[in-house]
Amino acid sequence: MMKRIPVQDAVGTVLCHDLTKIVPGEFKGRAFQKGHVVRDEDIPMLRDMGKEHLYVLTLEQGMLHENDAARRICSAAAGRGLALTEVCEGRINLTAEYHGLLSINIPALDRVNSQEGVVLATAHTHQSVKPGRQVAGARVVPLVIEEERIQAVEAICASAHPVIEIKPFASWNVGLVTTGSEVYHGRIQDAFGPIVRDKFAAYGSQVLDQRFTSDDPELTAQAIREFIGQDAHMVVCTGGMSVDPDDQTPASIRAVAHEVVTYGSPTFPGAMFMLAYAGDVPILGLPGCVMYHKASIFELVVPRMLAGERLTRQDIARMGHGGLCAGCGDCRYPLCPFGKGV
Repeated sequence: MMKRIPVQDAVGTVLCHDLTKIVPGEFKGRAFQKGHVVRDEDIPMLRDMGKEHLYVLTLEQGMLHENDAARRICSAAAGRGLALTEVCEGRINLTAEYHGLLSINIPALDRVNSQEGVVLATAHTHQSVKPGRQVAGARVVPLVIEEERIQAVEAICASAHPVIEIKPFASWNVGLVTTGSEVYHGRIQDAFGPIVRDKFAAYGSQVLDQRFTSDDPELTAQAIREFIGQDAHMVVCTGGMSVDPDDQTPASIRAVAHEVVTYGSPTFPGAMFMLAYAGDVPILGLPGCVMYHKASIFELVVPRMLAGERLTRQDIARMGHGGLCAGCGDCRYPLCPFGKGV
């Protein structure tokens, strides 16, 4: 309930609106923000500002101030790898504590935001985030809200915990197999390998070694098997991923794999991508677009794997929504729509 009281009686009450201080020629700005709890030491400044009365808030039983509500929403929704900021204008943000994969339980998030007066906004799920990156923010719409609404939010979050988390990236050893007789025989220099090395290094992983094979599918399959035998966490194949009859990399992957998840992905760039598993070891067939585009199928799938996810055919199918890259001259991935349907 809001009421008007003498300034000397305001200690311990909550301001209902911002108070502006003006010093002619020197300063004009907010001296006290909405939601501030008035202290003894504030009274002299308030009087200097010409405030003899204040409009303040007294909380009735069963009601919460917006600051407390925002803090409880964030605390309930946050999982590992997240830090809460200080409250600012009724809003509290969640920031990443380390480099990892942002993971959002979207159905639970929808249920939270279905609670009247509650706002929990996040960045898109399944993207790599660096330490300090703001990934979510919460507040309530009214200055005060019924505690039972926040309790309903807490119940939703408890049943689906965590709603928001940062999954840490594992450091993987990756085997790299590059196919193609022109590279194998030294007629042209491989340009794909250095790019793949840099991409994995950006996530804290490393390429164990790179092996070159001709267009002989058995030679490529043997190179994949050797990396698996050396305990590689992942094997990546480059070259030979098109439908050209000479491109035999998919056949080589099939020969080794226990499960082929997909040959083809509803993404541009990245349509000729292949994913298979030999036991728990993923085998990736990377199309040539990965070499030329800053953001491609590589950025959509590899971070999720490094964060411990085993992708399914359904995961790949969902990438069609958002899987069309606009080909912007200045690529700003992941702050762009590409892949945001996943």
